[in-house]
Amino acid sequence: MSNNRIDYILVSVLQRRFKSITEEMGLTLLRTTRSPILNEARDFVTGLYDAKGRMLEQTEYIPVLAFAVSGVCKYIFEYFGDDIHPGDVILHNDVFTHGNQNNDVAVFKPVFHGDALVAWAACKGHQADIGGAVAGGYNPEAREVWQEALRIPPVKVYEKGKLRKDVWDMIFANIRFPIVEEDIKAEIGGCVVGERGITALIERYSLDVFNTHVEYLFDSTEKMVRNEIREIPDGTYHGESIVFYDGVKEDSQMKINLNIIVDGTDITFDFTGSSPQTPGFVNAPYAATASAVLLTFLMLINPDIPHNEGIVRPIKIINPQGSFLNAKFPAATTFGNSITGPTSDAIFKAFANALPKMVSAGWNRFLGFTLTGFDPKKDKPYVDILFLSLKGGSGATYLCDGYDHIGLINCAGGILAQDYEMFEIHDPHFLIKHEYMIDSAGAGKWRGGLGVETEFRIDGKNVTGIAFGDGIEKGAEAFGLFGGKKGTLNRIELQYPDGRISAAKSKEIIRDIPRGTIFYQRAAGGGGYGSPYERPVQKVLQDVINGMVSIEKARDDYGVVIKPETMTIDKMATERLRKGQANIDEKGGGKAD
Repeated sequence: MSNNRIDYILVSVLQRRFKSITEEMGLTLLRTTRSPILNEARDFVTGLYDAKGRMLEQTEYIPVLAFAVSGVCKYIFEYFGDDIHPGDVILHNDVFTHGNQNNDVAVFKPVFHGDALVAWAACKGHQADIGGAVAGGYNPEAREVWQEALRIPPVKVYEKGKLRKDVWDMIFANIRFPIVEEDIKAEIGGCVVGERGITALIERYSLDVFNTHVEYLFDSTEKMVRNEIREIPDGTYHGESIVFYDGVKEDSQMKINLNIIVDGTDITFDFTGSSPQTPGFVNAPYAATASAVLLTFLMLINPDIPHNEGIVRPIKIINPQGSFLNAKFPAATTFGNSITGPTSDAIFKAFANALPKMVSAGWNRFLGFTLTGFDPKKDKPYVDILFLSLKGGSGATYLCDGYDHIGLINCAGGILAQDYEMFEIHDPHFLIKHEYMIDSAGAGKWRGGLGVETEFRIDGKNVTGIAFGDGIEKGAEAFGLFGGKKGTLNRIELQYPDGRISAAKSKEIIRDIPRGTIFYQRAAGGGGYGSPYERPVQKVLQDVINGMVSIEKARDDYGVVIKPETMTIDKMATERLRKGQANIDEKGGGKAD
């Protein structure tokens, strides 16, 4: 491409306008979707793609969804070939044709300039139900994809601007909740907003100028990413992590085996040697693992790099089929998004010594719980994924404590907790407690983010609970780095009206939960970074005063002795403790957890 045809300011203008359009699409979904999964938790992504499906820009409310859209768009372009027309609207969720999770349903709308296909607008969101054997979409008892969901390969629901009523009715006849139909309509509306934005840009600048500058944007983004990779010393970096319990065999463990090869300005993530796919739903499709790699890698480089096709060009992923990170058809894979946490753990551990100021300590593992049943107040069924209670803390990093109550790393803080009043309005639940959990974070020079405790009463009928997650087994705590301590463990308990208390497994279906049952969840904290004895004494005192750290933990983990009657520092006792720990460290102590 000749650079004399490039207006460098226009390249920047287009990139920012692409971003603005995707944000406008996101605002559309926030204001028009019906499910709190979308309009409160924001479990969706919006994006723009060129005619061949290459990423122009995205707004990643949920990053693990975002990096699984471009592959689908490219597949749709090839699938329909010349049979793509103005006014078409295409649905897709199928994990075996580049989808990341069947509940994450994407809408694609082609954008035309005259007779020429010039771009695509897409919205993808987690739906409240997608058919299958269990309401809500999470089925730890699934042994194949058909027990999980209605598979939607690329299918037109609008053709040349006309609704295909037979196709539409066939899809939604297989989905339990009418709210899903309304949310898909909202996604279509979001795509219309994207279509208008791209059309206006092309009309203003011309198609030739648009295409030329997009190619230059891709090339320049690629150069930026390669410059970041060049700063990493060449070599092979190894990281491992464990996923606990496949939902079938007690005490089972799945190993993520990762070698990262840095060679000049190229980087390869090689998962060869990871555990084989499981018989249950603790598997990931290729797209979910690729998204986990991309969102974690982007946390380690310049955050101002535009998110477009240029990002992926220097990155190679080797992920052999048949691994639990790239399961073969017709495996169950709903848990795949949630394997992002352990995948990120392996990447952070691999890069800890090479990029010590960029990696973070471990984030709390995701432990989700879905409740489905009948709401007697509204006389209709309901479902809730309980985003309110599952958001633990992130790991600390260089110069920064972890974020409290941030949630899943595959969402990178994108998922919001439900508003308390809306939580009780939407569901037959009465909230009793939702607060930061003291001592939940790993200690460190920079401490991990705090987790939360949540408690509420279930007032629904015919209620079923579905646990799907990790982080309850010993060894699953968020890891610490460079002397930082690990976080705590997750836990879910059901306290029945007859006084029984039952702890949920990390993957199980609990049926016939009676009205009046108390749901209790601990979402744990993240790991610490650096020796806790290097944390300023006043910061430790402030954490104690704020109810984040107990007086006992301040003494045992940080070597800070606080007088409970005055809430002041005992300076002499603190100096003795910290001096003693310094002597231990000199003799070889103080290793990271």
